[in-house]
Amino acid sequence: MKRVLIVDDEERMQELLKLYLTPHRYVCDSASTAGDALELLKRSAYDLALLDVMMPGISGWELCQVIREQYKIPVIMITARSAKEDIVKGFKLGSDDYIIKPFDEDVLIARIDAVLRRSIPQTTATTTNESFVIDEESHEITYKGISIPLTAKEFNLIHLLAKHPKRVYKREQLMDIIWGYDTDTEDRTIDSHIRNIREKFRKAGFPIDEYLKTIWGIGYRWEKEVAK
Repeated sequence: MKRVLIVDDEERMQELLKLYLTPHRYVCDSASTAGDALELLKRSAYDLALLDVMMPGISGWELCQVIREQYKIPVIMITARSAKEDIVKGFKLGSDDYIIKPFDEDVLIARIDAVLRRSIPQTTATTTNESFVIDEESHEITYKGISIPLTAKEFNLIHLLAKHPKRVYKREQLMDIIWGYDTDTEDRTIDSHIRNIREKFRKAGFPIDEYLKTIWGIGYRWEKEVAK
């Protein structure tokens, strides 16, 4: 189980984040000020920090800098400040991601998973069976030992869908997770990427139509379990 530190001066937001995270096996501690958060960081080890920007006393910006200097944990800013300059500032100060309130629960969880996946070395591959392998470390998918040539976006799409079998992802959710919140790309781009993925998997001999399903008018779903 991963341990998450939530720092937000609004108790309702703390409780909402805990409500979303707890079913996904995240253990959450919360703080209302940067000072309280620093005390918790001294006493406990955390895998991730979720920071609001506007707080009394030390701001989330400043807290992000302190965490970057003193602790080796990823930081996600979760804030209502959506101006481009604020987003850029967050990344320049060391934030690993920047999520704007209000946010979608599935997108939040997927982006937290993605940040943790990047920050924690992967030692195992995710497989469906002996002949189909999704290797998280090398960002490569192979079938019967042969690599399927995918772009980074195509790999990330398949990895996300296959990691959550039976879950339907809307096109706009996939855009938020894979392309990011600040993209100008239209969500129909997802369809063209899915078409390319299907073509590449078919050329490799993989029965992609048994796994990757279109949910008409909504989005896409990976049909079968990936992990053993």
